[in-house]
Amino acid sequence: MKLTVFGANGGIGQEIVRQALGAGHEVTAVVRDPARFTATGERLEVVRGDLGDPGSLRPAVAGRDAVLSGLGPRKRADARTGIAAELTRSVLRAMDAEGTRRLLVVSAAPVGPHPADSPLADRAMLKVIGSILKDVYADLAAMEAELALSATDWTSVRPPRLQDKPLTGTYRKVVGGSPRAGRFIGRADVAHAMLAMMDDRATVKQGVGVAY
Repeated sequence: MKLTVFGANGGIGQEIVRQALGAGHEVTAVVRDPARFTATGERLEVVRGDLGDPGSLRPAVAGRDAVLSGLGPRKRADARTGIAAELTRSVLRAMDAEGTRRLLVVSAAPVGPHPADSPLADRAMLKVIGSILKDVYADLAAMEAELALSATDWTSVRPPRLQDKPLTGTYRKVVGGSPRAGRFIGRADVAHAMLAMMDDRATVKQGVGVAY
């Protein structure tokens, strides 16, 4: 498949690129500074993208089978400006102009519904985290609202707390919800889940919770 990855310099974005190349896909990595991008591969093209200009992104998404995005706020100050929603809006406009349909993005578990039978400790923890990171989650919720208004076949992947752990390929997935007591997942496994969902029609126009 021909794939485009936004946010390719981020933790999840780097894993998407690495795993996609390992699976034999052709990958276009869109980054702000190609000189800082260290991944290499025969099927890899690295391009500089101005996420403030949707028109400049059109060549990067034209003719692609799927677009995968690890874009999002890197700090709470970014979230207060609505950066995830803003950057994703640019990607959506470029995709719409080129007729590219499949899009998978990274969101967060607290943005989606929680299992009704979640342990009390989990509910208390989510309440505290939600208060601390309310700007981040508000930004991601606004991003998901942009997806819902778009013509794309989108999937929002909602992990809980992220860890830097080796790829396992073993995790739980819930379409339209979150795994019960799902507290952690490695960035490598989030990338694995996104690549695995590209052809999964059951995840189209859905939020999908992933966790160990």
